[in-house]
Amino acid sequence: MKVIAYLHSDPLLEETPDAMLWGWDIDRVYQDFAGENLDRAQLQQLIIDCDNQPAQLLIRRLEELGNSIAEIRDRLSQLESLNIQVITIESEELSATTLQQLQDLQYNQKSRRIRQGHARNRVKTLAPPGKAPYGYRRSRNRYILDRATAPVAKEFFDHFLLYGSLRGAVRFLEKKYAKKISVSTGQRWLTNPVYRGDLEYQTGETIPDTHPAILSRDEAAQIDRLLRRNRRLPTRTASAPRSLAGLVTCGECQSGMTVTRVTSRRKTKKEYLYLRPMQCPKQCKAIAYEEILQCTIDRICEDLPRAVSEARTPDIDAIKSRIESAIAQKQAILDQLPPLIETGILDAETADLRSYKLRSEIAQLQTKLSQLPPVNLKAIAQTVSIPQFWLDLSEAERRFYFREFIRQIELIRTDTGWQLKLNFIF
Repeated sequence: MKVIAYLHSDPLLEETPDAMLWGWDIDRVYQDFAGENLDRAQLQQLIIDCDNQPAQLLIRRLEELGNSIAEIRDRLSQLESLNIQVITIESEELSATTLQQLQDLQYNQKSRRIRQGHARNRVKTLAPPGKAPYGYRRSRNRYILDRATAPVAKEFFDHFLLYGSLRGAVRFLEKKYAKKISVSTGQRWLTNPVYRGDLEYQTGETIPDTHPAILSRDEAAQIDRLLRRNRRLPTRTASAPRSLAGLVTCGECQSGMTVTRVTSRRKTKKEYLYLRPMQCPKQCKAIAYEEILQCTIDRICEDLPRAVSEARTPDIDAIKSRIESAIAQKQAILDQLPPLIETGILDAETADLRSYKLRSEIAQLQTKLSQLPPVNLKAIAQTVSIPQFWLDLSEAERRFYFREFIRQIELIRTDTGWQLKLNFIF
């Protein structure tokens, strides 16, 4: 069997090794030097020369085969596949499988160090890695408001709060500020805790009040209610200009009804609105939109107070009081941590971890608090049961209040005409 040797050295770090250092009878010595344009060119030539020729290869150390564990492993695998036996004279012999295990261990240790660094940053409530969200910029690992973009984000949220339409808010942003975002991006903005002054990490834990907020707590709670309400509606009807869009269904064929517009051929170009079933096997006739709108208002004024009084709603005030009390208790514990550090009872690392856990629990309680419905439902029902209240609203405002209370409007046809049945959310 042919015996060959390979040397790789760096002239900047060591003297050029003697090619006859082996003490064996060597058929040929291949030698490379670091820094050459063709690094390890002689090693490649060795592999070509030994193709399908079993041989013994002498090397000083495994690191001479490559610049990384992955490269050394690949070279060992290649040499083993050519039936070349590798013998090291200054270190222990290792197989490609063992090197793969070493590489996996090295990767896992590096990954663990990175995750430990991220965990320490979480405990200190520092901003996670990556680009700051729109409306913010980084300052010493924390978010601060960007004076140029924060007002743009704020107007996006204000428009959604006013009209309850995500697509409408996206179009508003593009029209006024030439800021073009997708609907999915707008959806992420509305639900991102960052805009509420909170940080959410990959673990799913949220830490409140870590940086200046663009949205107040009340505004954030209202956005959550609007998003939950819009999920019940058919696609795109949340941004429809008409207040009854997506709410009316035909009681006979159970088909949803859409708003259609008809313009007269006369010079006045008067516009007429109708509600007609979208998929009706019985070809039910369309009905004037204004008639159904007025009838809906009449039914709300008559049925809503009675429905609220009969509804078995939980004591929202008591639930809210319990949650606020739990938040106050945890906040009191948080306030006790700095004195405990000063007196030496707690070290800074333990206090940071305890603070992180408490603030995460406070964030969960604040989320529950924001999901509670308006507390004084009966008073609200009395206000919206006045006909003049509805007549003074625009279509967009009526759309907002209709969807706040009504789940569905069922149009029931009779022998003498039709009547409406309102299905309230509560």
